[in-house]
Amino acid sequence: MKRVVSVSLGSSKRNKVAEVTLLGQPFRIERIGTDGDRAAFRQKMQELDGQVAALGIGGADRWVVSGNKRYAFRDVESLIAGVKQTPVVDGSGLKHTLERQTIERLAKDGTVDFRSLCTLLVSAVDRYGMAQALDAKGGRVIYGDLLFGLGLPLPVRSYRAVQRIASAILPLITLMPIQWFYPTGSKQETRDPKFPKIFAEADVVAGDWHYIRRYMPDQMPGKTILTQTLRQADYDFLRGAGVRRAITTTPVIEGETFATNVMEGVIVAYLEKSPEAITPEDYMRVLQELNWSPAVVDLTSEPVGTASVH
Repeated sequence: MKRVVSVSLGSSKRNKVAEVTLLGQPFRIERIGTDGDRAAFRQKMQELDGQVAALGIGGADRWVVSGNKRYAFRDVESLIAGVKQTPVVDGSGLKHTLERQTIERLAKDGTVDFRSLCTLLVSAVDRYGMAQALDAKGGRVIYGDLLFGLGLPLPVRSYRAVQRIASAILPLITLMPIQWFYPTGSKQETRDPKFPKIFAEADVVAGDWHYIRRYMPDQMPGKTILTQTLRQADYDFLRGAGVRRAITTTPVIEGETFATNVMEGVIVAYLEKSPEAITPEDYMRVLQELNWSPAVVDLTSEPVGTASVH
């Protein structure tokens, strides 16, 4: 049995263990939250080094990307510096393929007509495959990197502008502590609604779930949410906010949905390759073997019963 563990800077309330058979192989998948405790995160990573098939970084990004440039958060790099044997992933490798293909699939089958709608992508630099795909569709897109990453009332309305801004500020941003820009620990459990007019303008709200949940208004009637992984409580929350439907990008396997860092860890363990050696074609081949497709949930119907690990 291959063991994949996601160590998260997020809340331990979301901890989970699942044993599933994927691609004909048994996997034990665990999520261990450290409640924002950096020392505990570092220690757990080092304890698991060499003991598991892959390690995932949860509740933080190791990399952010704009155009052809990739920037590492120095803070996160320091937290995993003691890991010498086990591959470490943050989901960014899989996001580039999975989320790009999600946009393509939803547009092709008519589920979402991005060209005629306005999409709010809460952060483009950690969802660059999705950002590029949305830009290619030609619809209106609002990129929320300055709004939600820095708290500045400056919506960005073109991906070209995102790239210009990113090239100027990411070299500095990635030198700062990750918690300055992304909710960790107990902050993942609290809400801080911001920029309601921007949310109201959008038909589709896409991107990282913790950003969406933290900053969205209490009511978003008729909206579509496009994100990575949702639990039953999240579906209930969205239904209470009047959201019409939720679409998740990560595969539903044996009743479980998995966050991108977990799924990337599974694929790395399955292929027995280093993350750097895995190509977009490798990711797509494995996703096809999993019979992957985006999961679309109509929130106007009866509650769903999907669990998740992330």
